[in-house]
Amino acid sequence: MQLTTEELVSEFHDAVMELYFARKRIVALEAENAELKARLAAAEQREG
Repeated sequence: MQLTTEELVSEFHDAVMELYFARKRIVALEAENAELKARLAAAEQREG
C-alpha cells in the first residue's frame, strides 16, 4: 500500500501524539506506583 506524502506525515503525527500521551500516562503510573510503595512500606513498618 502506497501512502501519499500527506498521509505519511499524518500517520507520523498520529504516532508521535500517541507516544506523547503514552509517556504522560507512564509518568502518572510511575508516580502512583511510588506512592503505593511508600504507603505499603509505612503500613509494614507500623505492623512490625
